[in-house]
Amino acid sequence: MTEYPASVDQAYRLARERYATVGVDTEQALEKLATISISIQCWQGDDVRGFESNQTTLSGGIAVTGSHQGAARHPDELRADLELALKLIPGSHRVNLHAMYGDFGREKVDRDAIEIEHFRRWCDWARSLGIGLDFNPTCFSHPLSQSGFTLSHPDSSVRSFWIDHCVRSRRIAAWIGKQLASPSVNNIWIPDGAKDFPADRLTPRIRLSESLDQIFNESFTPAELIDSVESKLFGLGSEAYVVGSHEFYLGYAAKHQKSICLDAGHFHPTESIADKISSVLMFVPQLLLHVSRPMRWDSDHVVLLDDPTQAIAFELVRNNLLHRTHIGLDYFDASINRIAAWIIGTRNTLKSLLIALLEPASVRLAEESGDLTERLLWMEESKSLPWSLVWDKFCEIQDVPIGHLWWGDVKEYESNVLSFRN
Repeated sequence: MTEYPASVDQAYRLARERYATVGVDTEQALEKLATISISIQCWQGDDVRGFESNQTTLSGGIAVTGSHQGAARHPDELRADLELALKLIPGSHRVNLHAMYGDFGREKVDRDAIEIEHFRRWCDWARSLGIGLDFNPTCFSHPLSQSGFTLSHPDSSVRSFWIDHCVRSRRIAAWIGKQLASPSVNNIWIPDGAKDFPADRLTPRIRLSESLDQIFNESFTPAELIDSVESKLFGLGSEAYVVGSHEFYLGYAAKHQKSICLDAGHFHPTESIADKISSVLMFVPQLLLHVSRPMRWDSDHVVLLDDPTQAIAFELVRNNLLHRTHIGLDYFDASINRIAAWIIGTRNTLKSLLIALLEPASVRLAEESGDLTERLLWMEESKSLPWSLVWDKFCEIQDVPIGHLWWGDVKEYESNVLSFRN
C-alpha cells in the first residue's frame, strides 16, 4: 500500500469545493475516469522488433531511433515490464499486441501459420491481472512485404499469404476476447503504397477491398471481436501514394459497419483528429483512437499533456462518445526508459480525459444560448481550475504514486533488471 500525505485529502477537499462553485461534481468525474481503459501498446517495450525467430529488419515506413538500455528480448521480459508500468498507472487498462509478439520460442512460425497456442500465455497473464488484450496482424517487417504491397499486391499468392495471416489474427483475437470476457479490438494496418507517383491508383484499392472482404467473411460475436481498419497519409517508402487512405477506409468502414482507427500521426501535421471524431461516428459504429505525438508527421513521440491530446479528450467527453470509442496508444521511443514512456504517455492521456470530465457545463450552455463571449470565458477559466489536485486524489484512490513518485520504482527496476539486458 502506498502511503499518502494528509495534504492530498486536504487539497482535494478544497478543489472539490472550488469545482462545486462552477457546478462540477468532482466525485462523478473520478468515478467516470475509473471506468476508462487505455490500450497500452506492447511494441514500445522492445522497439517494434517482435519475437519471431526469423526476424527481418524493421520496415513498412516504421523507424525507431535511440539505444536506451533494457529493451525486452522475449515475451517474459516484456510482460514483466508491462506489469510494472500497469502497477504505476492509475485505473484498469489493457495491452495491445501485434501478431509478431507470440510465444514462439525457437520455433520458426511464419505469419500465415500463427495459432491460438502462441498467445495462450499472453491470455493467461492478462487473466491473472484482470485486464483485456487487443490484437493486430503484423503486415510489415517480412520478406513478403518488402515490395511495399501486401493485401493489395498484384501477385495473388502474396495477397493470399497476407489474407491468411489476417484471418488467423481475427480468430486469435476473438478467442482472446472470449477467454477474457472482454471484446478484443483487432486492427488492420498495412504499409501498402508507392514511393513515386503511380499511373494506376484504383486497381490496388480494388484488390485491397476484395482482400478485406475475404478477411471479414468469417463472423464473430461483438462480445468477442471488434474489427477495425486504419488509414495513413504517407510513409517512408510510400510518400506519393498510400492504398489504404483515410477516404478508402472511411468508405469501407461505413459500408461494412466496421470500426475505423484514427491515428494522431497519420494525417497532415496541421490536421486534428479531434475534428474528425464526431464526423466518422455518424457513419461507423465504433471508433479506435491511436493517441500519439507527431512532432514531424508520424514520428510517434511519447504523448504529452498538450493541446492536441486535450482536444481529443474534450471531443469525446463533450459529445458523450466515450462508450463508442476505444482509446489506445501508438508510439515507440528507444531514446528513453521504455517503461517510463508507457507511464508518462498513459498518465497524460488520462489527465487529458480528467480535465475534460471536469469542464463546467457553462461552456456548452453558453454556446447553446448563443453567447460566444461567455463560452470563451468559461473555456479559458476552466484551464486554471485545480484539476491537478483532483488527479492526485485519483492516484490515491487507485493506490498508485502521485506526481513524480513513481519514478523511483522505475529507476530501481532499471538498475536491478534493465541494466543487465544486452
